[in-house]
Amino acid sequence: MVKQALKPNLNRIGALCRPNSTPLELESIRCCICDLDDAEPLAVGEDFEYRTSPDTFLAVQCRHCGLVYLNPRPVVAELDRIYPPDYHAYEFSAERYGFVYRVRQKLEAKRLLSVCKGLGKHAKIIDVGCGDGFHLNLLRQFGPKGWQLEGIDPSDRAVTAGTRNGLRIHKGTVQDLDLPRASYDIALMIATIEHVDDPVGVLKAVRSLLKPGGKIVIVTDNTQNLDFQWSKTRHWGGYHFPRHWNLFNPQTIGAIARKTHLEVDSLTTIVSPVNWVYSIRNRLVDWQAPRWLIKQFSLNSTLSLGIFTLFDMTQQWMGRGALIRAVLRRPYEN
Repeated sequence: MVKQALKPNLNRIGALCRPNSTPLELESIRCCICDLDDAEPLAVGEDFEYRTSPDTFLAVQCRHCGLVYLNPRPVVAELDRIYPPDYHAYEFSAERYGFVYRVRQKLEAKRLLSVCKGLGKHAKIIDVGCGDGFHLNLLRQFGPKGWQLEGIDPSDRAVTAGTRNGLRIHKGTVQDLDLPRASYDIALMIATIEHVDDPVGVLKAVRSLLKPGGKIVIVTDNTQNLDFQWSKTRHWGGYHFPRHWNLFNPQTIGAIARKTHLEVDSLTTIVSPVNWVYSIRNRLVDWQAPRWLIKQFSLNSTLSLGIFTLFDMTQQWMGRGALIRAVLRRPYEN
């Protein structure tokens, strides 16, 4: 039944694509947890946000572990295209986002300091997939002055933005960089694991950087959420087609932790309005709604973000907030 429902949309081309766009080069993959190619079709969608290509994309769900992933997905060589220069993570600033930036700054600073509680005055912290360094900058502003802060990002644009702000950013991937092993107290992966091509390899590489007992803080979209259930066949904001390649729930986070020999220190959900807002926005774009109406559902829209923050709080009380926050620990060696 799911296959029949999705079939009519497979060849649909978005009407709002950027000029002269050509199809992306795609590759087929397996579930990164089970290493099996046994999944059922779940959703067909487009790049509703940036229109970087005319392609339609298929999200599937592994029949064994429940992981949701993009298959086929863009090859790594297409990253510069699917992350255009105006991508929000390259410049999330007060000048660009105003009041929304200031609210998120305070909220994220509080969350960060809570997971970093107990670290020494000279702790080493690394942010994997740091973008423009937003979270590192918060730690520099609100944390102890002695903390040693570093970031990793493969994007030239992200590295340039972070370096311009006086942050130490390593260009590349955590698997390829020659960083000191067993030397970091905590690693941040905030809105990162859903973007990487090899989540297992990334977690193993990050684990090797941590001291025994060191922690990885993962924040990622939650597929065990009411918004996902309502919008999962096409418009769910968490798909972020074609940039989110692997999407988790608490069970699959636990499974990938076990696969990478990490202990689950804590696993909970947290409030976020973003996917709710973009689920509506994606529908409006798909239906070619007036531009003024679409603009009411974006990262700049304080009204819609505020309304869905309150709504997601009700989901959080039931343990189904829009985002997962997992704290994984590298075990002490015998």
